[in-house]
Amino acid sequence: MKENLNKLFRAVTLKQLRALAAVVQHGTYTAAARNLHVTPPAISIQMGLLEAMAGMPLVERSGDHYLATQAGQKLVEAARVIEETLAESAEAIIHLKGAEGGQARVGIVSTAKYFAPRALAAFSRAHPGVDVRLSVGNRRETIAAMANHEIDFAIMGRPPQDFPVESVAFGEHPHVIITPPDHPLVGQKNIPIKSLAQERFLSREQGSGTRTLMNRLFAGVGIEPPIGMEIGSNETIKQAVIAGLGVALISVHTVAIELGDGRLTALDIQGMPLIRNWFVVRRQEKRMLPATHALWDFLESNGKSFLPVPVLPN
Repeated sequence: MKENLNKLFRAVTLKQLRALAAVVQHGTYTAAARNLHVTPPAISIQMGLLEAMAGMPLVERSGDHYLATQAGQKLVEAARVIEETLAESAEAIIHLKGAEGGQARVGIVSTAKYFAPRALAAFSRAHPGVDVRLSVGNRRETIAAMANHEIDFAIMGRPPQDFPVESVAFGEHPHVIITPPDHPLVGQKNIPIKSLAQERFLSREQGSGTRTLMNRLFAGVGIEPPIGMEIGSNETIKQAVIAGLGVALISVHTVAIELGDGRLTALDIQGMPLIRNWFVVRRQEKRMLPATHALWDFLESNGKSFLPVPVLPN
């Protein structure tokens, strides 16, 4: 058996592993072929050769999609490691040539989109040879991308605990409760949080950083968060509060413009604003190559300067 397995690993090709990884990622041979810019029969041929060498199925049908079998998942993981090693080797070679280049893949939670693109643009102007790839998602999506090695590091408000990470704080991240400017509590000072128990709160989905913060805030005074509506984006929450549909706990960095022009108001609540931090976060075992390291260092040193300056209650 061991001799047969050794033959498999000597004969398998990167093309076959890429075909398998694409089928598992995209669910069908047709979608995999589109992603790899080949024909579906070409994918079928590579899959047939790989399964013949493995001596067992590598994918199985579930409805109209293919899923990896246990054996297939092992080879998908091998393909990921190989691709990452090749990318690291290519960047290392560029570095050895003395040219500034390579790629840095950074994921940001949706709240960070109000400042992170400007920071990345400034980095790109200073390092034009570095190819910066940006992906935006909610907290769950960003953590998943980090877990699956799809990004080199992330900009987020609370490091995950799902796996070992290294994180560095680079700036404060205050949160406030916003209302339309004609709300009855506007202008009052030092409002107790319990006074908001009857308000209609517009909130992000469960698992989001802001929702977790809201749960802790109200748990601290012994009441259930008064959630009136769950909304999937900060932009929609802002517009809903402006329209008078309710109030919201939100990052001031998402509403700096609206607070400045008077479309929204931050209430003067006891113990607020709640101060968290912005972090750059990567998997602990992630080895950063020169381009990624340069971007990490840039954000650690300069990220704070790109944070919006909010208008808060006096």
